[in-house]
Amino acid sequence: MDVSFSSFLQEVTASPVLLITVLLTLGVIFVNGWTDAPNAIATCITTRCMGARSAIILSAIFNFLGVLIMTTINSSVASTISNMVDFGDNTQDALIALCAALFSIVVYSVVASLFGIPTSESHSLIAGLTGAAIAIHNSLEGVNGAEWIKVIYGLVLSLALGFISGWVICKLVTILCARMDRRRTNGFFKGAQIFGAAAMSFMHGAQDGQKFIGVLFLGIAFCKGQSSVTGMVIPVWLMILCSIVMGVGTSVGGEKIIKSVGMDMVKLEKYQGFSADLSAAFCLLLSSLFGIPVSTTHTKTSAIMGVGAVKRLSAINFGVVKDMMLTWVFTFPGCGLISYLVAKLFMTIF
Repeated sequence: MDVSFSSFLQEVTASPVLLITVLLTLGVIFVNGWTDAPNAIATCITTRCMGARSAIILSAIFNFLGVLIMTTINSSVASTISNMVDFGDNTQDALIALCAALFSIVVYSVVASLFGIPTSESHSLIAGLTGAAIAIHNSLEGVNGAEWIKVIYGLVLSLALGFISGWVICKLVTILCARMDRRRTNGFFKGAQIFGAAAMSFMHGAQDGQKFIGVLFLGIAFCKGQSSVTGMVIPVWLMILCSIVMGVGTSVGGEKIIKSVGMDMVKLEKYQGFSADLSAAFCLLLSSLFGIPVSTTHTKTSAIMGVGAVKRLSAINFGVVKDMMLTWVFTFPGCGLISYLVAKLFMTIF
């Protein structure tokens, strides 16, 4: 299959369905950069290590690098997403169903972001693809259980490991710095947290960027009559395109989400913000290397909770945590149902 950029442009101009798929995918990537990327820099801003605009620019740059570099080194997350569902041999219906899945993600994510609630585009994507696959087969036949189980691993990894690593790293920092002058350590952790925010942004791009690269690559394959992308190499131009769009989305900001994650859930000091960023980045790196799709929102917020628990459990605002958990719980059935209904509608119309 020819996946050169020139071939892609020819296909896009010749196929309206592919054009819609590309626009929807890039729209989702933009929304992801807009709504999810602020989680990476929320703690850095709320502890006043960086101004909002400087942090957003930093995040945009490292999101770009994360998508590009990590996908080149290890694209296992993209492969997991591409192989998670089977849309069947009718590639025309498959492309339509993919459009429906992407449409459902945009609708769900934008509505949630208007209320300043951190969403999980990762879970929206998984739910959307699953709902569309069920719509095509009228059963669970199109869902690849072996790949889908990695989603469950991701839930456990992001919640349990995020919390534990956040607690452990913060506890170690507290012990090591117990007898040090607070003013000196604050100066060090100001720089360290900027590094942590850059690492978080890089790993956000590595995780979420790969997921949507996998989807766009799948759409290109459908348009060319290929029912899967197994064994195919992701082209560099596709990585660059997705990197740029995510970076632009990040530059838009997301101040409500920054407030929800960085201020409302736990009141953080600089060393705590650094501990949360470092532990979350570590969890994302681990999951990326093993091809496990996880929610960057889940990972960061659970790390913040672990950091907050070092002082006392009452330091965590469980009201905010509860609202976030309810949002995540509704993502799978909500986004999946929207995708299922829209896929049925699109296949009837087209």
